Amino acid sequence: MSRIALITGISGQDGSYLAEMLLKKNYEVHGIVMRSELEAPEGRLWRLSGILDQLTLHPASIESYPSLLKIAQKVIPDECYHLAATSYVSYAFEDEFSIFNSNVNGTHYILSVLKEAAPHCRFYFAGSSEMFGKAKVAPQDEETPFHPRSAYGITKVTGYHLTCNYRDNYNMFACNGILYNHESPRRGNEFVTRKITNSAAQIKLGLAKELILGNVDSERDWGFAGDYVDAMWRMLQQDVPGDFVIATGKLHSVRDLCEAAFGYLDLDYNDYLIVDERFFRPKEEVPLVGDASLARKVLHWQPSVSFEQLIRMMVDEDMWFLQHKSRFAGETKNI
Repeated sequence: MSRIALITGISGQDGSYLAEMLLKKNYEVHGIVMRSELEAPEGRLWRLSGILDQLTLHPASIESYPSLLKIAQKVIPDECYHLAATSYVSYAFEDEFSIFNSNVNGTHYILSVLKEAAPHCRFYFAGSSEMFGKAKVAPQDEETPFHPRSAYGITKVTGYHLTCNYRDNYNMFACNGILYNHESPRRGNEFVTRKITNSAAQIKLGLAKELILGNVDSERDWGFAGDYVDAMWRMLQQDVPGDFVIATGKLHSVRDLCEAAFGYLDLDYNDYLIVDERFFRPKEEVPLVGDASLARKVLHWQPSVSFEQLIRMMVDEDMWFLQHKSRFAGETKNI
């Protein structure tokens, strides 16, 4: 009998890769989506286009306890992956109220409805390296103190502790994945990785002439989303629930990203780059880079895609889409 998985945020980058992987493992996969996504699937559910007929999608808001409870009672999942969140990192806190409502209440509601309707369900919470924020040591691991400095990071720390609380107080099998930056050809263009790879492709095709960025010396630990959803699944297959940092352990700068993307297309990014200080974020004295030693030891997990391979995958996707854009006239793909 197939195991049943419920995924919030299934239409996003991670959700789509996770759904594909679970289907290959013969899971029955259910996803929670916004009603507006179901009304315009060609544009809003493009990441799921190849597997839509194999999924059961449920329209609901993660801010609505009654609708989530109804879904949980109907599906009774064996595993739940809570990926849905307002993910834009706003250091200015201009969207803090909506971020807190969606991320904190949504996580609390999901945990509560599972406790009520499917207490046997194994739960995964998508944490973030932003939980460490102004870290005092590098690399960071599961014992590093949290010091978030964005509304998003604060909500993720809250979700982490909610997950621990339900694990400790209600004996739920609940895990936190503290995931560092992970990208893919399905990444939206509000992220700097996609902005760079897409700009490189546009410039190569004569569709743009410049790339405007903030601090190109800013560094991140970037991995491939497909590798990271595998780590999520592995967490829920253990005998004992736990919390794990998932990262490559390697730092690359925005400049490195530019060199990789433009160099792949035989371009020199210096010929097109414009640095605008308006896009600078607060400087990090200690870089965010993860130590995934525990995941390697317990989950037997390690990344399979290198930084260079990842950037080339994204550039290839951008080139292909731009060259075939006329075929997607009604699609709102984030490229």
